[in-house]
Amino acid sequence: MKPQFLVVGGGIGGLAAALACSRAGVQVRLLERTARLTEVGAGIQMGPNVTRRLQQWGLEAALEAVVALPQALHARDAISGSVLGALTLGERALQQYGAPYATVHRGDLQQLLLAAVQQHTDTRLSLNACVSSFSQSARVVTLNTAQGLSLEADALIGADGLWSRVRQCLLGDQAPQVTGHVAYRAMLPQSALPERLRSQLVTAWLGPRLHVVQYPVRRGEWLNVVAVVQGRLAGPENQTWDHQATAGQLRATLSQVGAHAALQDLVAAIDDWRMWALCDRAPMRGAYEQAQGRVALLGDAAHPMRPYVAQGAGMAIEDADELARGLGSGSNDIPALLQRYAQARWQRNARVQARSIRNGQIYHAQGLLRWGRDRALSLLGPRIMDMPWLYRH
Repeated sequence: MKPQFLVVGGGIGGLAAALACSRAGVQVRLLERTARLTEVGAGIQMGPNVTRRLQQWGLEAALEAVVALPQALHARDAISGSVLGALTLGERALQQYGAPYATVHRGDLQQLLLAAVQQHTDTRLSLNACVSSFSQSARVVTLNTAQGLSLEADALIGADGLWSRVRQCLLGDQAPQVTGHVAYRAMLPQSALPERLRSQLVTAWLGPRLHVVQYPVRRGEWLNVVAVVQGRLAGPENQTWDHQATAGQLRATLSQVGAHAALQDLVAAIDDWRMWALCDRAPMRGAYEQAQGRVALLGDAAHPMRPYVAQGAGMAIEDADELARGLGSGSNDIPALLQRYAQARWQRNARVQARSIRNGQIYHAQGLLRWGRDRALSLLGPRIMDMPWLYRH
């Protein structure tokens, strides 16, 4: 009989785990607490380390139908507007890393993965299934839901995000920490913007205590814009990451710092913004934070990170791929397989978490640190903007 896995969470990480594990010969039951699988309108950058794995799962054609393939990444001064450094993507990424650098609407990627799970695997999907508790023995793990279900399986994979119930039951640690950074996001058809504001590049505008990132999605027809400023939400900060934002708040912040006219014009042209307080955890400290016994964590449940390396979804997909590789070994010792998965993943995840924190400090730099950042980018732009250690993995 096939090993039986329970995967909790129907987001990108959970769907990737269901697809990869099913391909490796596991019977998967995927549990999602909501009534339907949907994703909010936000974009994702996917480096070659991510697109390579998706292609290996047979998703190359499906990806080509929804992604954009930006030709370059530009770092610009948010005040002067000058280009501080540039990294060529496009064909160069293909030649150097064997896979493209792509940008995608989060909802498009989720639907792509969901379609692959439904069409090419025998995964059973259970909606409205809220995890309440679980227990494990040497032989089995038993999961209980708030709806009264009691399910047994060989393993439980917690892919239930930043506020993971599986993590809480497994590790019993504290809630994620509020970083003091607030993100505003917007997405709209490029045709709704004046032509001078449309773009097919990834552009990071770096300013004091803030930065703005823009890039194309949906084959380049839409533009995703994310602005991150240091500060806190006016109301209580809780697990909701999709508060309604007024465009005036962001416009006032950019005006106060004297942002370049092109950046202010872009933000002024967009009326519909959402915002959320960024939360994370400290970089992982050991494999025990990723797996214990017959229970493993994946993606944000294990290693939530700030968005300054654009690898949150990427690390979840890498986790899923590594988990499936272990299952392909033919061993039926599930706890040992999960432990090897954790040992293979936790240090890389911790490195990306730490780099994300460091990048946030550099992006929002002031004074001498800002001057040094700008000088380094002007002299060594491609060398310090590229990340072979990340993309070649």
